[in-house]
Amino acid sequence: MNNHPAKVVSLHPYFKVHPGKLEEFKALMREFVARAASEPARLFYDFTINGDEVFCRELYEDGAGALAHLENVDAQLKAALQIADLVRLELHGPAAELDKLRTPLAGLHPAWFVRECGVE
Repeated sequence: MNNHPAKVVSLHPYFKVHPGKLEEFKALMREFVARAASEPARLFYDFTINGDEVFCRELYEDGAGALAHLENVDAQLKAALQIADLVRLELHGPAAELDKLRTPLAGLHPAWFVRECGVE
């Protein structure tokens, strides 16, 4: 069974929520999820919380799907960055798919993890 197509891209943003802003951030999380629900290239999307640190687990069919998501949640991301710091952003996937994201995401200074091998 092929549950891991060769083009899959995952995003891993870690946010540090400003003091007193966690409930506001949680409301934004629900907006992110509502918008992501209709994205055809989204394979997985959820948030986890550890104290004032929030992590979003995101998986897309390919780099184009990840870009479409970022365009879809642009307003929510801008609002989130007013009440939280993006402390780390990782992108994981095959080189050809990550290359599609390098220029559009350069301003966020992500760490790029290029897929080397795996089981498909």
